[in-house]
Amino acid sequence: MKVILKTIFLCLSFSFSARAQRNDSAKTSNWSDHFQLTVISQRHASFPSKYSGANSLADTAEPTATSLTATLFLGRKLWKGAVFYLNPEVSGGKGLSFAKGVAGALNGETYRVGEVAPEVFVARAYLQQSISLGPKVEEAPDAINQVGAMIPANRITISAGKFAISDFYDDNTYSKDPRTQFFNWALWANGSWDYPADTRGYTYGVVAELIKPKWALRLSTVAVPRIANFHLMEYNVHVHSETFEFQHSFSIRKRKGIIRFMASSTHSRSPSYLEGIKSIADNNRFLLNVINGSAENNKYGGHKYGLGLNVEQEITNDIGFFARAGWNDGKDVSWAFTEIDKTISGGFSIAGNKWKRPEDVLGVGAAINGLSSEHKIFLQDGGYGFIIGDGKLNYGNEQIVEAYYNAGLSKFLWVTIDYQFVKNPGYNKDRGPVNVFGVRAHIEL
Repeated sequence: MKVILKTIFLCLSFSFSARAQRNDSAKTSNWSDHFQLTVISQRHASFPSKYSGANSLADTAEPTATSLTATLFLGRKLWKGAVFYLNPEVSGGKGLSFAKGVAGALNGETYRVGEVAPEVFVARAYLQQSISLGPKVEEAPDAINQVGAMIPANRITISAGKFAISDFYDDNTYSKDPRTQFFNWALWANGSWDYPADTRGYTYGVVAELIKPKWALRLSTVAVPRIANFHLMEYNVHVHSETFEFQHSFSIRKRKGIIRFMASSTHSRSPSYLEGIKSIADNNRFLLNVINGSAENNKYGGHKYGLGLNVEQEITNDIGFFARAGWNDGKDVSWAFTEIDKTISGGFSIAGNKWKRPEDVLGVGAAINGLSSEHKIFLQDGGYGFIIGDGKLNYGNEQIVEAYYNAGLSKFLWVTIDYQFVKNPGYNKDRGPVNVFGVRAHIEL
């Protein structure tokens, strides 16, 4: 606890110091500085279970699991259209059962946490260059990783360096940020997109965007982990990941909506599930260790491709709807995000104006996750990945319902209560259902 308190104090000091040193007369915002701190605590009740394996969610009531992240978001204009962003971050703590046992994992902050003890590292460090394609401009307000400025409405933007690839793709107004919205991985992201990232969720590479007032195109190429769910990344002719997204804005009865279509292709050292099935039959522990993320595969050749659809729609001034659908080929093992080969999710976000709490948000969502046939057989035969594996499997789609209430207590502090119901955790009918309770405190400056 003393370490966590010192960490919080240090990050707050950095933030206030940066704001104090900023030139207040320069309202044109050559600098941007923001800070966030998020603490999530969760526990689950005991649940029925016929057996457990290496990666199972504990079937007994666990002690409370707590995670912490604190981030300083710094941005500096360099020359016309160019900004450099730097995000020092502190993370620590753990998820329930160390974030294992449920493919739609229960805490969206724990994928960033590599060690239990709080540790300081650089989360993002990237250069962003915008190129104007016309005279029309629009206002970009000062925000996290956004220096306030008038920017071209029609532009090309190129970002290069270290970042989270999910910063640029699969956005959604109502379900994107586990620090303020849904906790569950299958709700704030497209679970079938095994997006390349290190243990904490970051990679390095290049993202190019063509942005128009009503539509946008994005294309990126980034590094992938050397080992499944590993902290070291690599990029060469054999291993790399590309993602494409088309985004289109529309309106229905004057209510705003956005649709996004995404396609991804990742080449890595990941073996196939068929290789994993054979290794179990041959008692080959090396390949199982590769799949578990504890050994490096000397072979290249893993390839996973997938598709995703993301929709958001304003229904009233207070109510928004979101939905996602995703699929990947499911032949090679999950390598970076989680073990979901197909998914569909959706829900509603409701602002608190009706009960005179305009800063509050009530969210309700559900997700159904599934596996490829090869992935099913692999788990049935006793295989395991870096997220799930009960030793055997009585397959059923993983079904998740989540509800949260996020209360704004001040201009900088929000507190959330959260409930998740998980049927067939890890796709296993022989385990669960599970009731998970959580609370979150979030500071943003």
